[in-house]
Amino acid sequence: MTVRTSSWKVRSHLYWGSILAAMLLVTSLPLRVLGDDKATPYGMPPAAIARLIDAPPTPSVSVSPNREWMVLMERPNLAPISETAQPEVRVAGFRINPRTNGRSRTSYYTGLTVRRVTDLSEKRITGFPKDPRIGSVQWSPNGKNIACTITKSDGIELWSIDLATATASRISDRNINAAYGSAFSWSSDNRSLIARFIPENRGDVPSVPTVPSGPTIQESRGTKAAARTYQDLLKNDHDKAVFDHFMTTRAYRITLNGEMTPVSETGVIANAEPSPDGKFVLVETIHRPYSYLVPLRRFPNLIEVWDVNGKKVRTVADLPLHEEVPIGFGAVPTGVRSVGWRTDVPAMLYWAEAQDGGDPKKDFEIRDRVFTLAAPFVKEKRELVALALRYGGMTWGSDKMALASEWWWKNRKTRTWIVNPSAPGSEPTVLHDRSFEDRYNDPGRPMMTPTAFGTRVILTENGGKTLFYTGRGASPEGDRPFIDELDISTKNSNRVWESQAPFYESPVTFVDSTERLVLTRRESIDETPNYFLRDLKKKGDPTAITKFPHPTPQLKGVYKEQIRYERADGVKLTATLYLPPGKKPEDGPFPMLMWAYPQEFKSADAAGQVTDSPYRFVRTHSHSPLLWLVNGYAVLDDPTLPIVGEGEEEPNDTYVAQLVAGAQAAVDEVVRRGVADRDRIAIGGHSYGAFMTANLLAHSDLFAAGIARSGAYNR
Repeated sequence: MTVRTSSWKVRSHLYWGSILAAMLLVTSLPLRVLGDDKATPYGMPPAAIARLIDAPPTPSVSVSPNREWMVLMERPNLAPISETAQPEVRVAGFRINPRTNGRSRTSYYTGLTVRRVTDLSEKRITGFPKDPRIGSVQWSPNGKNIACTITKSDGIELWSIDLATATASRISDRNINAAYGSAFSWSSDNRSLIARFIPENRGDVPSVPTVPSGPTIQESRGTKAAARTYQDLLKNDHDKAVFDHFMTTRAYRITLNGEMTPVSETGVIANAEPSPDGKFVLVETIHRPYSYLVPLRRFPNLIEVWDVNGKKVRTVADLPLHEEVPIGFGAVPTGVRSVGWRTDVPAMLYWAEAQDGGDPKKDFEIRDRVFTLAAPFVKEKRELVALALRYGGMTWGSDKMALASEWWWKNRKTRTWIVNPSAPGSEPTVLHDRSFEDRYNDPGRPMMTPTAFGTRVILTENGGKTLFYTGRGASPEGDRPFIDELDISTKNSNRVWESQAPFYESPVTFVDSTERLVLTRRESIDETPNYFLRDLKKKGDPTAITKFPHPTPQLKGVYKEQIRYERADGVKLTATLYLPPGKKPEDGPFPMLMWAYPQEFKSADAAGQVTDSPYRFVRTHSHSPLLWLVNGYAVLDDPTLPIVGEGEEEPNDTYVAQLVAGAQAAVDEVVRRGVADRDRIAIGGHSYGAFMTANLLAHSDLFAAGIARSGAYNR
């Protein structure tokens, strides 16, 4: 945390003044005091803030593939210190808990309830151990079972839930390896999963040698290669041995009654994904030589296809160590990348390959090509589409229609192409061509529908001619989520529904697209987000599916307003103003916290577009700036601080000047409105926002104090 103050601003009564005083006091004490026999207890925030942090969070929700059920997942508000104090191993750019062989400090659920969407009947899931830590909740393709993990003190187990009996049971007494990636996936037969298990009798964690066996050697070949800075990298041979210990696993096909068949060799398996038809498994295995310069995702990677009987079918690629990937947005490794299964057919792989050496600084007519390879994987790959920009992903619909996206950072361009998978290499048709900075003209994303395989494909009607799109619906009035019907032959869209004030309501999924029944998530400033069934053919109110209570009633009545103002150079800015419960602007001025995160733009017009919605629910969490509302502070949340670099200019060329100008405009506006005075305003932000905070404290005299949380300063 970075704190700055000056004697004439101590009158601001900001808590950061107290924090600074405490810091100065601690640093001025003799060292012997720090070794006092009495342990220093953890400090507590003011009671009003503590009550907000301790409020029970609203359950998370997941809808079954058949749209019949939704599972309500209860979450703890905060992890106890006993969990955050768990040991942590940091190797190859990621962090794991050595006691569980899972990722360090992961979130979890404490209970599950399933509710039927139609009649709202519900069942509480039983059979879990006491105080369960439930994770990775996944529906079976037919929606009749749920698989999940249970984290115990000494490992992570794989469990299943039978919805017919609402009972959970352990699938295997062997622990799974959840240190990296997804630990398991459902197979399309609804009776088995592909899961990665810790090898039996693997032994103890390698101990640190008292005497090194030799020097740590890094070799330079004399070639130039820009290098990013990464945290938690491997440092020596012992780190490599520890990495192998925790990452080594083997993929198995395991049935719900616990029968196991290996579908890979033992190794550092990063991914094991079944094909849609469940007959094959895509296995990606990390292997040596490891690197001291880059994290795991850049290590050599062997990509193979195995069948579910444990036979290797084909090697797709054996990728080398990627230590020399160019720096910059749009820079990618050479060779095969982004390998996956087509979701609309039984078993076909697809992937992208860079044609420009992965270097965005080079001029190439074709940047990327997308290839496919069909089962039984004995033929050569076939080119599906060539892209002039960087590959952004495939969205599969049918054998006649899929969407390919491409993008380019330098000019912020993005394009979506309609491709014909049954005619690889045929000329694609452009569907969208725009700037991805332009929120007002964002068409959204296609709505999806589940398949019998358990995968998802584009939802269509009229023989595949009509697509449904949903998005945030950015506008000068704020975000207004929508559903559009899009005719891919004419490229024309028709808006069939849009969120209306005073609510923020967003589509989740169609329960029945033919009858136009859609599940939505609706909220308002004082109404908790809840789920509703809306009939788009009617104009009446939707039917409530959930009725979650307000988690923090003490925040009811909080004043919230989306405000607009201008920077000195004419760029339009937006922010959300919050005042303490029961207070109005005329009751000001208040001490204020501004919490922000700068963003780069190539267009001043795009930078000036309105962000967010004035109707979102007022929600807090343990690190939210809104916690300060209950202690009498006003909060200016997310004041836009665009850093614009139009044409050949780069945003960083004038970063400080634009940053200060944006902050100055925000300060001037809240002072003009009478909700704050210049001597009692603090600035704060996370990561790039922390970098912002440090620069504003150094290059302006606008703020009394600042909070720079988890700063990123190596810019």
